[in-house]
Amino acid sequence: KKKRFHFDHVTHVFLYCSANKCYLKVAHFSAQLENYEKAIELYEQIAISCMDNQLLKYSAKDHFFKALLCHLCVDLLNGQQAAQKYVEMFPQFADSREYKLVKKLMEAVEEENADTFTDAVKEYDSISRLDQWTTTILLRIKKNVSDEDLR
Repeated sequence: KKKRFHFDHVTHVFLYCSANKCYLKVAHFSAQLENYEKAIELYEQIAISCMDNQLLKYSAKDHFFKALLCHLCVDLLNGQQAAQKYVEMFPQFADSREYKLVKKLMEAVEEENADTFTDAVKEYDSISRLDQWTTTILLRIKKNVSDEDLR
């Protein structure tokens, strides 16, 4: 019986992780196609499910981070509210480098300051290399800030 329980547990974890991988791909491509609402919904769903799992808890911050970047592509106010909600749900997120970067980015967007935005990204990238997806999303957010500078 004990072996059966472990097998069932391992099977459940495998299926759970496989489903999350699929959701991550859909979220990733949704954001690339500028369907940010769908990407946000999926990243949040995955982050919440990771928070409850000891093995996956650490990855929740990455999913909240990506959700916040998608929020910033849409609207600063919603991004600020989501950041507050994520920290309330997952307090460890507030101590992460990703959250600190997003806070700096939100300040730069609010001030319509593309230079501050760029400096925050460079500082983060010097320690943790940004992947292509994140770079693309950050450039979209920065373009909105730069466009506002021209007005």
